[in-house]
Amino acid sequence: MLKILVTCAAAVAFCSPLYAKTLDSRTKGNYPIVDTGIKTFYSDREVIAEPGPGDPYFGQDAHFQDNTPSYTDNGDGTVIDNITGLMWQQKMEGKLTYQEAVNAAKQCSLGGHSDWRIPTVKELYSLILFTGRVEKQRPIATFIDTDYFRQPLGNPKKRERPIDAQTWSATTYVGKTMRNDTAVFGVNFVDGRIKGYPKIHPRSGKANRMYFRFVRGNPEYGNNHFVDNEDGTVSDLATGLMWQQGDSGKGMDWQQALSYANTLTDGSHTDWRLPNAKELHSIVDYSRSPQTHGSAAIDPVFVTSTIQDLNGDTQFPYFWTSTTHQDGRNPYDSAVYIAFGGGQGKM
Repeated sequence: MLKILVTCAAAVAFCSPLYAKTLDSRTKGNYPIVDTGIKTFYSDREVIAEPGPGDPYFGQDAHFQDNTPSYTDNGDGTVIDNITGLMWQQKMEGKLTYQEAVNAAKQCSLGGHSDWRIPTVKELYSLILFTGRVEKQRPIATFIDTDYFRQPLGNPKKRERPIDAQTWSATTYVGKTMRNDTAVFGVNFVDGRIKGYPKIHPRSGKANRMYFRFVRGNPEYGNNHFVDNEDGTVSDLATGLMWQQGDSGKGMDWQQALSYANTLTDGSHTDWRLPNAKELHSIVDYSRSPQTHGSAAIDPVFVTSTIQDLNGDTQFPYFWTSTTHQDGRNPYDSAVYIAFGGGQGKM
């Protein structure tokens, strides 16, 4: 199951180029990736001055500013994302079951529109901003622009934690989670993570309830168009990004992964960088999983290393991004990574 978590453990680097927008004339641009909002530079311990080329921690998220988040409040309960072209529900109603949300979207006439839908996880993730911060279960700043969007917290009267305010997507996990549950992917804009949440509550046996934020417009958003360049690189004509077809083949810490990308020559290109969280998330293939396909959740045009988990089973590594994640007692020592294989953990 794909999960976006934070850690400073070793992971495999995956790279995209510095000047992706000038890929070639075939680029469609129907899947623009909104920037993460990060403008601050970090080591693995603290805020630092901007590193220069060749310095430790050069090539992190804040070095690259493109598609700055931009919204328009329509004054009728809707917000337009000026980068993606998607229109969003500004305020979410109370928590709903998945089926209740499907029905509510069909009946929604917000802003005079009747084509509202539950967003895919890629559409929903386009709204996340990594300027947020959380300390354990205590939110300090949410991971969404609250000048435009209303983001509730968990209700303590219902014995919920503040971070129990996940927003569900329309994307169902094709495998099963730890209790053999059918799960739906959601984005938590309070703690900055993607997780899969069971449709049926494991304790009550009743349909689970989450928040939903409806969307409309741009039906192509989130659809990739990969082209194998036959030189060790893959172009995504939907986003305008070029990708390393393979991976580093060995685990690295975050600083090493940044350096690996900055010094890489692949497909005759030398302007590679570590992708930010939203860029790397753009190539996740939610129609695939290790359980259903025996492969990583990524298009087979890519070559992905394998590892062994603690049970000796074949798994797929976690991949670093250049995006930091402010979480915990020291909010500067974590970064986002994505698991294209099993997002395993010990309860």
